[in-house]
Amino acid sequence: MVDAVTTSTAANRISAGSSTLFSNFETFLSLLTAQLKNQDPLSPVDSNQFTAQLTQMAGVEQQLLTNDLLTSLLAAQQGGGLAGASNYIGKEATAVWSATELADGKATWSYELAKDATSATVQVLDASGKVVWSGDAPDRSTGVHDFTWDGTTTGGGQLEDGGVYTLKVTAKDGNGATIDSQVLMRGRVTGVEMYDGQPYLTVGNSILPLSSVIALEERAAAATTPDTEEDASLLSSLNPLKLFS
Repeated sequence: MVDAVTTSTAANRISAGSSTLFSNFETFLSLLTAQLKNQDPLSPVDSNQFTAQLTQMAGVEQQLLTNDLLTSLLAAQQGGGLAGASNYIGKEATAVWSATELADGKATWSYELAKDATSATVQVLDASGKVVWSGDAPDRSTGVHDFTWDGTTTGGGQLEDGGVYTLKVTAKDGNGATIDSQVLMRGRVTGVEMYDGQPYLTVGNSILPLSSVIALEERAAAATTPDTEEDASLLSSLNPLKLFS
């Protein structure tokens, strides 16, 4: 698996490269100056060699300028990450993510099965990876299904709000073969945050990386209807089409 290169990592690499180039540039100038001072007047430096040396110096200088430009572009990209992610606020998001907080005595996930399963179990794990609850999945058919856990443990205890828990799904067919499955987080995006230069979205009781989002939809506007006959009559009287009837 290829590790993602973050904005901060790239900036550090460019900075390190610039330091090396600048050091080489200074060394090159010192050597060139010493060469010109100590050359034999009767046998000066060949003009072609001197031109090549100047070209190399100009190339190093250009590389330093390029690195400065890349650093500026990365800084601009990082500054716009939060603004860009803010466009997701208010939309319905689906993300491949399994961690959420237990709040108000419940935690909600979604899970997806690649095909119908003969058996399917779900496990709730705490932050240390310990299984605190397990049971049958509420739906074993193909597709996406919701699952809500009420914070009770397998032993019957009740866990307090505030803990972060993850869901694990295991499904098998009639032959005992494992069926592909994944845990999803679905809900309205209510906020964005930046961690290590990367945007994260707040979806329900989860904070998940933007890179985990696999689908976005416009949130459906709630239909409004007149509460009373009086309101309906008022709206009808304000209808501009009435002016032409």
